[in-house]
Amino acid sequence: MPQVMEFKLPDLGEGLTEAEIVRWLVAVGDVVAIDQPVVEVETAKAMVEVPCPYGGVVTARFGEEGEELPVGAPLITVAVGAESAPAGAVEAVEAGEAGAEKGSADAPRPLIGYGSDHSRPARRRRVRPVTAAVSAPVAAPAPAPAPAPAPAPAPAAPVVAAGPVPVISPLVRKLARDNGVDLRALRGSGPDGLILRADVEAVLRAPEPAPAPVAVPVAAQGERIPLKGLRGAVAEKLSRSRREIPEATCWVDADATELMAARAAMNAVNGPKISVLALLARICTAALAKYPELNSTVDLAANEIVRLPAVHLGFAAQTERGLMVPVVRDAHTRSPESLSAEFARLTELARAGKLAPSDLTGGTFTLNNYGVFGVDGSTPIINHPEAAMLGVGRIMPKPWVHQGELAVRQVVQLSLTFDHRVCDGGAAGGFLRYVADCVENPAVLLRSL
Repeated sequence: MPQVMEFKLPDLGEGLTEAEIVRWLVAVGDVVAIDQPVVEVETAKAMVEVPCPYGGVVTARFGEEGEELPVGAPLITVAVGAESAPAGAVEAVEAGEAGAEKGSADAPRPLIGYGSDHSRPARRRRVRPVTAAVSAPVAAPAPAPAPAPAPAPAPAAPVVAAGPVPVISPLVRKLARDNGVDLRALRGSGPDGLILRADVEAVLRAPEPAPAPVAVPVAAQGERIPLKGLRGAVAEKLSRSRREIPEATCWVDADATELMAARAAMNAVNGPKISVLALLARICTAALAKYPELNSTVDLAANEIVRLPAVHLGFAAQTERGLMVPVVRDAHTRSPESLSAEFARLTELARAGKLAPSDLTGGTFTLNNYGVFGVDGSTPIINHPEAAMLGVGRIMPKPWVHQGELAVRQVVQLSLTFDHRVCDGGAAGGFLRYVADCVENPAVLLRSL
């Protein structure tokens, strides 16, 4: 007799609490193997495929493509031990309707970090034939709704609970929240007044009285874009940076003619090409070795500045999903050639939406090359919880006094935004001046190698 196992959206790490379903990789009735990816989800960090720790026949899927699910919400149910789909289409009963039953000792265990808690017995799922209408559970005292669509009668006496409202699953609570349904005004048809999905859907099917015409302010018109996913995560991080970090910015123009000549000489030799960003990154790591206070973070709980031993360098990459900041691990140990290769690899993954959450976290310092957009300067917002960010404008020919004479030189503007809690203007200015010196005369960098 197959045992129906429920697989929930696992904790994807890095403090993520929800994910959006991008694409289902299996359908109801498909046979899946253990550890086979079943769904592709997008978090605030990256796009990932989620493998299922059970093998068997998929009996139900929860959630549609484009829907957000909280961590711990049911994803699919799998009939373990079944070699093919059971006779007739089947679907799992609403999450939580089935009572908890003691799992079999032979049932497969979830992978570490996935599925239900190992300390609890597995919950068994009842299955039933798919019907066109949503029927009420057998244990519910309320009669099943009629097959023909009809206005749902208003509850005779809405129950207003003083504590938490008993709802069968997080998905039902989200359905009510997204559609403005007040759960406290509902009388649940489940056991002990438990609110089921059918109760919320009945309210949504009921016709609403036509609202009186209301003048809509001009500011309320126009397209509305939800702040969720990557955009929501970026908005929260930048807002937190501005709330917590007392930042200041200093900048300087530098003559990059010699740096560009040095790059051309490097790339004239057979071998992988070295990017300007890689040279600037190598200069940054040398500057952070001289001014380690800028490679730090502030521990507010302990009221301490934490100087970090390694440089994990973030860099801004523009993608169709928005601006992302992949992180090059141990950048201080890499050569310009290695940095170029890693920048190219991470940029390609970012544009393909295949970065892992670990590729977007753990940075200690960020290099932002906004010159690729054709702008000269900027005052960037620090990538919380880091202590500084170096901005690089476009490199362009400008009139410049060189060796006492006016000449056309390749000039770039460099700007440093820093956390004034970790250092004062002297350290920030010293860091920026050293970077500018290396840009103007790359031989200065040799002293630090």
